[in-house]
Amino acid sequence: MADTLVHRGPDSSGTWADDDAGIALGHRRLAIVDLSPGGHQPMVSADGRWVICYNGEVYNFTDLRAELEAQGCVFRGHSDTEVIVESIARHGVDATVDRLIGMFAFALWDRETRSLTLVRDRVGVKPLYWSVQRGVLLFGSELKALRAHPAWAAQLDPEAADALVRFSYIPGETTIYKGVHKLRPGHMLTVRAGEEPRLSCYWSLADVVRARAADRFAGTEAEAVDQLDALLRDAVSRRMVADVPLGAFLSGGIDSSTVVAHMQAASNRPVRTFSIGFNEEGYDEAVHAKAVARHLGTDHTELYLDSAAALDVIPRLPAMFDEPFADSSQLPTYLVAAMTREHVTVALSGDGGDELFGGYPRYFVTDALWRKIGRLPGGLRALGGRGLQCLPPRAWDRILSALPLKGMPARPGEKVHRVARVLGMPGGDALYEHIMTQWTGGRTLVPQARGAVGLGYDGALSDVLPDFVERMQVHDAVTYLPDDIMTKVDRTTMAVSLEAREPLLDHRLVEFAWTLPRHFKIRGGDGKWLLRQALYRYVPRDMVERPKMGFSIPLESWLRGPLREWAEALLDPAALSAEDLFDPAAVRSLWDDHQNGRRNHSTVLWNVLMLQAWRAAA
Repeated sequence: MADTLVHRGPDSSGTWADDDAGIALGHRRLAIVDLSPGGHQPMVSADGRWVICYNGEVYNFTDLRAELEAQGCVFRGHSDTEVIVESIARHGVDATVDRLIGMFAFALWDRETRSLTLVRDRVGVKPLYWSVQRGVLLFGSELKALRAHPAWAAQLDPEAADALVRFSYIPGETTIYKGVHKLRPGHMLTVRAGEEPRLSCYWSLADVVRARAADRFAGTEAEAVDQLDALLRDAVSRRMVADVPLGAFLSGGIDSSTVVAHMQAASNRPVRTFSIGFNEEGYDEAVHAKAVARHLGTDHTELYLDSAAALDVIPRLPAMFDEPFADSSQLPTYLVAAMTREHVTVALSGDGGDELFGGYPRYFVTDALWRKIGRLPGGLRALGGRGLQCLPPRAWDRILSALPLKGMPARPGEKVHRVARVLGMPGGDALYEHIMTQWTGGRTLVPQARGAVGLGYDGALSDVLPDFVERMQVHDAVTYLPDDIMTKVDRTTMAVSLEAREPLLDHRLVEFAWTLPRHFKIRGGDGKWLLRQALYRYVPRDMVERPKMGFSIPLESWLRGPLREWAEALLDPAALSAEDLFDPAAVRSLWDDHQNGRRNHSTVLWNVLMLQAWRAAA
C-alpha cells in the first residue's frame, strides 16, 4: 500500500505492525523538516504507547516543542511529527489537535486501548480516505493505496459518476466507489475492534460562522488592515520554515501576489516565484505575474504552454487523481507544479482568498439575479417555471424561430427551460447550487443514477447568516474548496513530489475573516476589499487591479481542434456503451452540438471524458 504512494514520499519509507492487535501502518516520506532519520515514520512515542503515521506540516511545532520541553519532555530529533506524538502522549488527542496550526492527515494507534484514530485538518488541505472492505478497515492518502490491499472489493458508484458529470468533482464524503469515503475536513474517525467506526467533528466552519455572526469586528478600517496584515505576516513566515529549497506560485492576482509580497518582505534574498502562461489571447496571466515579480524583486521563472503540453499530461491524469476529477485547470496546475519542482521542494500558493474575502464574480451575479426574481412570490415563480416547461425545448425552438427576433440562439428552447428551472428555485441557496452545477440539462447522462449526491448546502445557515453572498462563501468553503481546489492542488503537486502550502487557509486567518462585516470584504461590486488594502502596502494598486481571469485553459477550442481525436475515441458510441454507464445518444448529442459550434459544452464534455479516461486506464 505504501509503495503505491512513492510519489508523495520519495525520500524514505517505513512500516510498523502489531500482529496481535491486527494493525499495520505504512508511510512514505517527503523530507521537509529534519531531513535526518530522526523524522522517520511511523513514529512511536517515547513512552511506547502511541504510534503515528502522518502527512502534512504543523507550522507552530517549534512553539509546542518549547512548551513540552519546559514540561520535561526530551526530544530525539527535530521533526514536527515527534512534537505531535509527544504532545498527544502528554495532553491527549483532542487537546493536541486543537493547538495545531497547519495541514495534516494522520493515523494514530493507541497501544493501550487498542484504538485507531484518523484525523484530517480543519479546512481539508490534506486528503484521507477510508473504507471497511471484507471486515478490514483500510485508509490512506489516496485511493490507490486502498486498492492495493487484498481485501479491496469496491465497485463503481453510478451516483458518484452522476455527481462528477454535474459538478466536475465528487463532493462530500462520497468517492467514485460504493462504501469508500473521504474523511471530511475537521473530523476524526475512531475505531476499536468489534465496534462500528465513530465519526466526530472537532472544527466546523459553520460553527465558526455561527459564533462570529453575533460578534463581528468592531474596529476601524485601519485597524482591520493592520490586524489582517499581521495575521498574513505570521501565516506566511511560519510556512517558510523548511530544510529544503522553497518558492511560490505567482499568477499576478490579488491572492498569490499577497502571499509573495509577504514572503519577500520576510526574506533577505530574492524569493523563487513561478508562473504559467498561454499563447491564446484571454488566458495569459504570465505578463501580470512578471510585473509583480519585477516590482517585488523575486527570482521569477515562467513557462508558456500550448495544447501539445496538455496532450502529454492527459494520459497521466487518471493515475494522478485516482478517481475521475474534471476541473480542467488541473492541466496548468500540474504543469506549473512540475516546472516548480525542478527548482524547489516546497511552494506557497494563494488558494482560499476568494472563499474568505468574497472574490468570485459569480457571487455578485447570483446575488443580483436573486434580488430580481426573489421579489416575486414563490408560488408565482414556481407556476411560471412549470408553465414554461409545459412545452419541450424543441417546441419552443419552432415557436421562437418563427418570430422576427434578432440574435436568436440556435436552440432557444433550451434557454427557456434554463430560465424556467431558475424561476422554480425555492430560495437563493438552491439557486446557487444550480449555478454551481455544470450540467443542468433535463436529460440525465447517467441513467442508473437518481441524483442522490448533491453539494449538501446547509439550509439552516440562513437563520444566522441572512446575507446571501456570505452564505455562498460558506457553501464554497465547505464543498468547492476542499473537494475541488484542494484536491486539484494536492494531487498535482504530490504527483511531482512538491509540497504546496496555503497561508490564506491558516485557520486563524479563516476565523478572523468571518468576524468581518460584509463592507470590509465587498464594496462597489468587487470582493477582497480588505485583502486588497493589505496588498497595496507592498504592490501598486494599478499593478493588480484587473478583472479576475481564473486559472483556466482554452478548452472549448482545444476540444474542436488538437484534443478532438483523443476525445472522439473516448466518446465513440461503442466506448460509451461498453460498461452501460452513460446514455450514448445524449452524450453524442452534446458532442455534435459542440463540434458544430451551436453550443459550448466543453465543461460537461470534459467531465464525461475524465470519467471515460479513468475507466479506460483502470
